[in-house]
Amino acid sequence: MGQQATPVRTAGLGKTVGPAPTAVSGAVLLLPGGEEVSARRPSSVRATITLRSLGRRLAHAGRPEGLAVHAVRYRYRGWNGSEAHLAADAEWAADEVVRRYGDVPVCLVGVDMGGRAALRAGGHEAVNSVVALAPWLPEDDVAVPAEPVRQLAGRRVLIVHGTNDARTDPELSFRYAARAKKTNREVCRFEVHSDGHELSGHRDEVGCLAADFMMGALFGHHVSRPVEDALAAPPPIGLRMPLAVGFGKSLQR
Repeated sequence: MGQQATPVRTAGLGKTVGPAPTAVSGAVLLLPGGEEVSARRPSSVRATITLRSLGRRLAHAGRPEGLAVHAVRYRYRGWNGSEAHLAADAEWAADEVVRRYGDVPVCLVGVDMGGRAALRAGGHEAVNSVVALAPWLPEDDVAVPAEPVRQLAGRRVLIVHGTNDARTDPELSFRYAARAKKTNREVCRFEVHSDGHELSGHRDEVGCLAADFMMGALFGHHVSRPVEDALAAPPPIGLRMPLAVGFGKSLQR
């Protein structure tokens, strides 16, 4: 009896978050977290509460503009070293957006290792912006190549990290942002003081910040003053911008 071939796994897009727009003029791809090394299939409930609630908020904010929001279904649970499976799947998803909707701008929004995938895949020609929440980034080590940043040239980038994150080191995302800022002025980073990895203590503020940033990047809306200041400020000021309690309650566009 012949040996049964291992089925080839493919990435996928979830159905649109909220009502599907009649005409799509921009897209958000939600990238959940993963593991450092794993060939297992991703869990169907892997997406964090943060990412699910954020997807709903972004879909609601962008609905009048024709925004389509999709979660990306990875082939594997792990990043898996040089294979960088999660980043490759994010690039596939951007290709799929172009195939479905045509030449529309794409914002990659990732949490944890999905944040690393969003940053790595940010060089895709359809991507014009990246939001990375509590991104998992490798240690600075002479034995490990530095995480690339040049692919982010010409993109608008937002990184958000809780200062009490015990899973992904906020100092590493600061160092990454500092390197990226040298080649791209459109990089900013907000610190959520005393919050942890899930950013659950300031979920509303983080959601408002991401929506404000996304609407500016994809559709040209005026962003809030804190985002303007963070993008314009030189390092380290614009990369250690504190996210104010109550951010978003009185945003004026």
